[in-house]
Amino acid sequence: MNDITFFQRFESDIVAGHKTITLRDASESHFTTGQHLRVGRYEDDVYFCTIEVISVTPVMLDELTEEHARQENMTLPQLKEVIADIYPGLTALYAIVFRLVTAA
Repeated sequence: MNDITFFQRFESDIVAGHKTITLRDASESHFTTGQHLRVGRYEDDVYFCTIEVISVTPVMLDELTEEHARQENMTLPQLKEVIADIYPGLTALYAIVFRLVTAA
């Protein structure tokens, strides 16, 4: 069973170490620093790696920076568009910073 899922389109960036942050809503804000999470694809829940949580920090949508976008491996406008698609109308997010531990 996986602890967290990502859309399949992000799998290669995570495994390559290019994506080191995820922005989530309050329902996924319970992770803790140092916790190791099994990661699966959202579409089929197939495990593809294990990550370690570095930090979990609240952030408002309008406070997102170029650094957040860099950690997501996209531009700031792209990041805001992705967030709007996934969480329409949501402005309070949680930035979960992580590092890859092992790939499947």
